[in-house]
Formats: sequence, C-alpha cells, structure tokens
Amino acid sequence: MVPIVVVMAVILVLAGLVAVYVAYPHRGERMPATPWLGEAMAKAADAAPVLEEEDDQVFALGVEHEQPERRR
Repeated sequence: MVPIVVVMAVILVLAGLVAVYVAYPHRGERMPATPWLGEAMAKAADAAPVLEEEDDQVFALGVEHEQPERRR
C-alpha cells in the first residue's frame, strides 16, 4: 500500500511541474512566487532539442510532401 501512495505522490508532483511549466516558462513569462523554479525550467527548455522546419521531411514516414509556400 505504501509504494502505491509514494508512486501516486510522485506522479502528482510531476503533473504539477508540467502544469507550471506550460503556464509560465513555456510562454516566456516569469513565475511570480518562485522565480528560481522558473529560471531552472527555462534553462531546461533552452537545452532541449527542437525540431526545425527542414526536419519535418525526415520524419514524414516516406510520404512525399510539397513544400509550403513561404509568406513574405
């Protein structure tokens, strides 16, 4: 019973961190109550790899796609 409670507590903490990340650092805003947590999340977000537009074709699963027209 105790391991289930511990695992559920960890899941709730992780879900809370995801919700806080989406609410503040992901949108480029500062966290009002805990700025140190927001700075740590922003550093982690900057370190994460990002797919660029040209990488889209690599993951197309063999389907030919037309290049979209770029807006000027």
